[in-house]
Amino acid sequence: MSTLARFLVYMFIGVVVIFLAAVLGDNGPWYFAWLVGTVMIVLISVSGAVLLDTQEDEQTRAARR
Repeated sequence: MSTLARFLVYMFIGVVVIFLAAVLGDNGPWYFAWLVGTVMIVLISVSGAVLLDTQEDEQTRAARR
């Protein structure tokens, strides 16, 4: 990606962030915490599912031996 394209993407992100900060006002930190919390719950759930799947695969391999 060229330098100009990166600059334009980052400029657009900055404008969106400034707009959201102006619109949300004092509720901004609450929405940020809600967003981060939701992402963390999803990531923890996915990692638990991956661990469970791995354990089941290991049990299946051990049973075949």
